[in-house]
Amino acid sequence: MNRGDRVSVFNVELKRVVDDSYEIEIGHGLTDQLVEDLGTGLLGKIRKLAVITDSNVCDLYAKPICERLLAEGFKAELFVFPAGEKSKTRQTKAKIEDAMLEKGYRRDCAIIAVGGGVVTDLAGFVAGTFGRGVPFINYATTLLAAADASVGGKTAVDTPLATNLIGLFNQPKKVYIDIDAWKTLPVRQMRSGLAETIKHACLGSLDMFEFIEENLEDILSSARFACEYIAENNCKIKYNVVMKDERESGLREILNLGHTVGRAIETVSDYQLLHGEALSIGMAAQVLLSARLGYMSEEEAQRVTALYARAGLPTTIPAYIDREALVKKLYTDKKVRDGKLRFVLQKGIGDVVEFAPGVFAKPIEEELAREIIMEL
Repeated sequence: MNRGDRVSVFNVELKRVVDDSYEIEIGHGLTDQLVEDLGTGLLGKIRKLAVITDSNVCDLYAKPICERLLAEGFKAELFVFPAGEKSKTRQTKAKIEDAMLEKGYRRDCAIIAVGGGVVTDLAGFVAGTFGRGVPFINYATTLLAAADASVGGKTAVDTPLATNLIGLFNQPKKVYIDIDAWKTLPVRQMRSGLAETIKHACLGSLDMFEFIEENLEDILSSARFACEYIAENNCKIKYNVVMKDERESGLREILNLGHTVGRAIETVSDYQLLHGEALSIGMAAQVLLSARLGYMSEEEAQRVTALYARAGLPTTIPAYIDREALVKKLYTDKKVRDGKLRFVLQKGIGDVVEFAPGVFAKPIEEELAREIIMEL
């Protein structure tokens, strides 16, 4: 049938206004608050809850939360996967979904993600597609989750090619940041989470950067005042970006500061490096490039690198990583356009470069990117 033979055209008009607002509650030992909120209608009439967590967090936090929910009359079951970035895959997502279906979970349920960034990323993605979408809550137990996963609604899984290329934007009903949980983190995980916190300071707050410089030891030892400060300011900085660009059409790209090289290193290392460790190296590359192009001084670049080093994070590329393979992996970055590498770059400390109105990433020739990588 050609165009002239059409019988009719029916317009399906589905305009709507969606309010995805939610609260982030920062505090100490928030299990009671979570249970109270659920009892007073945070999820409406939903009483069937899937508690998704990993093997590290299960006994510490997820199991006690699940037991409290059962005691309050909710139907709740644990769904546990092996801890680590290597579990953040389509295969793990399918296993969780199959397990939920087998246990009788359908569209009348909700998901509670208890854990760090891998858990919240994966569980949020499951929630976005299970039964064509069910509500979810994040109960963040790591500094990395507090810094990276608490604001923005980005959920995803990794593939063999690169990290976070398959996912969706899905906003939670509420986020709980339990600072007490940070005390149980291994030192390496605490340092990894601090990498995203320093990145936020680099792109949005010189005051926060100076606070971290002055209070680094207190942060790493989970001192109450220091942890409360960085938890609140992580959220504020990220919120001020996300509220202006929820779907990453421009400004939100600045949250990828350091991630062009960082994400590539994370993948090429086969996840021997934690996300924050890979990001730290990515930030060292980024400030080197920013200084080379005149957007920050050499002294400012060295100050950023020095803070990452003081935090016990790597700032050079490990010898076991093939640098040419790393250069090629840069092209899997989601900021690539028309086959061109694009970098978000710092403007001094506490700001980023806006290259044109609404444009926050600059095309960089491969040879220059290679030079920077070879210097690290």
